[in-house]
Amino acid sequence: MSVLFILIIVSLAVAISFLVAFVWSVKDGQYEDDYTPSMRMLFDDEVKETKNQSK
Repeated sequence: MSVLFILIIVSLAVAISFLVAFVWSVKDGQYEDDYTPSMRMLFDDEVKETKNQSK
């Protein structure tokens, strides 16, 4: 029975730490730019030319 209480306390600690990390990332502005990811696929990637060296 005591193992059950330990598991409940550990699971609550993990859940609270994930909640704190999520709130911190939202306040830090991690999810502010929601326009650029949808437009990124429309931009052309630069093609780098490679020089083939034949021996």
